Amino acid sequence: MTAGAAGLATRVVAWQRRHGRHDLPWQGTREPYRVWLSEIMLQQTQVTTVLAYYPRFLARFADVTQLAAASEDEVLALWSGLGYYSRARHLHRCAREVLARHGGQFPRTAAELATLPGIGRSTAAAIAAFCFGERAAILDGNVKRVLTRALGFGDDLAAAHHERALWARAEALLPTRDLHRAMPAYTQGLMDLGASVCSRRRPDCARCPLQDICVAAAQGQPERYPVRTRRLARQRLDLWLLLARDAQGRVWLQQRPERGIWARLFCLPLFDGRDALLARLPARARDEVVTHPPLRHVLTHRDLDLHVISARLRAADVGEGEGRWFGADEWPALGLPAPIRGLLAAR
Repeated sequence: MTAGAAGLATRVVAWQRRHGRHDLPWQGTREPYRVWLSEIMLQQTQVTTVLAYYPRFLARFADVTQLAAASEDEVLALWSGLGYYSRARHLHRCAREVLARHGGQFPRTAAELATLPGIGRSTAAAIAAFCFGERAAILDGNVKRVLTRALGFGDDLAAAHHERALWARAEALLPTRDLHRAMPAYTQGLMDLGASVCSRRRPDCARCPLQDICVAAAQGQPERYPVRTRRLARQRLDLWLLLARDAQGRVWLQQRPERGIWARLFCLPLFDGRDALLARLPARARDEVVTHPPLRHVLTHRDLDLHVISARLRAADVGEGEGRWFGADEWPALGLPAPIRGLLAAR
């Protein structure tokens, strides 16, 4: 490793120990189950959001054995509101594989961890570094920003070979001594710098321990990095939802298909338009429906405009096998999309 690389790692470790985050509930432990759970929850989700979910999840599933023994619906119900629900399904599958393939013990290397469901290369490296002091590089979005700026890495990360080149640079930067102590601090330090100092817009270079060796800071153009030309186009989608209740106040819910939006979660029936929704109602119910103001639900790359129509229905009005009625004492325990849970709680 070059002197400059060694200097970067040393600076990050020293900065993290003095100025980094130390009071998050998943810190201060080398228990793989807790670290793994936090890393999966933190994918595409802000720390402030995860802080509310992490202790609740641990209170219900204290270890990998309890999580593996749960049903998928139980897991999705606790995950409701965190979004990216495939993470919860992979989490559940992973717990079962850890039990079946590894006797309930998480593998101790990043390479083995990456063979488990839902654990990619960067997440595997984070778990291995935090729990076992393995010399393994992470490269999530925040870390890409820190490293591309520090190194002046201006190649387009939309190209796979450029991404591989950055991985190689990240691995070369890793600490080489006292790994059991240095790797957790270095890994956390990169995360902390990306989250609190090296922000996407207007980074606080004056507080950064890498300022005097950072190429982007010397250029005065940190916002140029990282370079990625191919980006997902933002989409807007209109969804029409039927909020059907029976005489007892129960709500009709269906489980979504295996693929697509809100896969395998319980949901109000979805339709592509108002006419398609009304066509599914008996004539007498169409005259009494209530149309609510549309709601906007923002996802990472998509804006959902939710149009809700309420109706009173009887058991004979709904198709058998498509769903069932749930009372107010039942639906809160289901895996529900966050906007649907909010709708039911408000009405």
